[in-house]
Amino acid sequence: MAIISEKSEKQKAGQYKLPLEVFLFTFSILALVQLKLTYHPIILLERFISGGGWFEITVIAFYGAFVAYKMQIPLNVPKWRRITWTIFSFVFFSQLIIGLLGVDKFLMTGKLHLPIPMMILAGPLYRGHLSMMTILFLSTIVLTGSAWCSQLCYFGAFDNIASIRKTERGVFKNKKAIKTTLILVVIAGTLLLRWFNVPILIATLIAVGFGLIGIVVIICYSRKKRKMVHCILYCPIGTVVNMLKPVNPFRLDIDNSCNLCMKCTSFCKYDALNIQDVRNKKPNFSCTLCGDCLAACRDNSIKYRYFNLKPEKARNLYLILTISLHAVFLALARI
Repeated sequence: MAIISEKSEKQKAGQYKLPLEVFLFTFSILALVQLKLTYHPIILLERFISGGGWFEITVIAFYGAFVAYKMQIPLNVPKWRRITWTIFSFVFFSQLIIGLLGVDKFLMTGKLHLPIPMMILAGPLYRGHLSMMTILFLSTIVLTGSAWCSQLCYFGAFDNIASIRKTERGVFKNKKAIKTTLILVVIAGTLLLRWFNVPILIATLIAVGFGLIGIVVIICYSRKKRKMVHCILYCPIGTVVNMLKPVNPFRLDIDNSCNLCMKCTSFCKYDALNIQDVRNKKPNFSCTLCGDCLAACRDNSIKYRYFNLKPEKARNLYLILTISLHAVFLALARI
C-alpha cells in the first residue's frame, strides 16, 4: 500500500509540474514587459489602475497554468485548444471594438491597423518598414514553428469553429500551387500599390476586400469541407509559416507502431495527415503541430520530436512554449 501511495503522490506532483512551469514562464515575460515599459504601459489594467498590471499578470499566468493542466493529457487537446483559441480571438476583437467606440486605452497605440492576417505581410511591404505585429509573428515561428496557425492567430479561431465536425478524408489537390499563387499575388499586388503611390484609402479598401473574401471562404468552404480551408489554402500568412517553420526544430513523427487505421485523419483540420503522409511516417507541410491527432491515435504512434529529447519531454517543452505565448498574447495582442 505504501508503494502505491508513493506512486500516486509522484503522479500528482507530475500533474502540477507543467502548469507551474507555464505559470513561471508567463509571469516572467509579462513582468519584464511591465518593468521595462513604465512610460507607456502595455498591460491593459495598468492603464486604468496604477499597479493593476501586476494583478492582471498574475491572473493571466494562472490562466496559462490552468490551460497547461488541461492540455497535458493528449485526449483533451482538441477541446481545450478550440476553447482557448476562441477566448483569445474574442478578447482581441472585443478590445478592438471598445477601442473603436472611443476608449483609446484598449488599443495598443491608439492608431488603427486592419486586423487581417494578410496585413502582417502586406503592411510592411506597403509601408517599407517592419511593424511590431510582424516582429511578434516572426518570433513565434522561431520559438514554436507553426503554432501561430493553431493557437495564436486572431483570425484562425473562426476557421477552426467553422470546421468543428470531424473532417472528411478528401485530399486538397494542387495545395502548394494554390498557396504559392495566392502569396505571389499578394506580394506583387502590394508592391505595385506602393510603386504607383496608390492612396492609402484605396489600398485599405483592397485589404478589406481580401479579408471579406476570407470570411466567405470560412463560411462557405470550411464548414462544407470540415477542414480549415481559409488557413490551409487562402491565408498568405499560413503560407509564410509553412515556408519558414523549418527554422524551428519541433517536429511530429509517426513511428513503426502505426497500423494505418487513419483515425488521425478525422482529427486533422489542416489536411496534413492523408494516407500517403501516414505511410511516409510524417505529416505534410501544412501541419501546424497542433497535436489534435494525438487524441485519435490509440497506439501512441504520433510523437513530438525536438532534437534528442524523449517524445514526452519534447511535447512538454512544446506545450510550455505555445501555452505561455498564448497567455502572453492574450495580455498583449491589441491593435
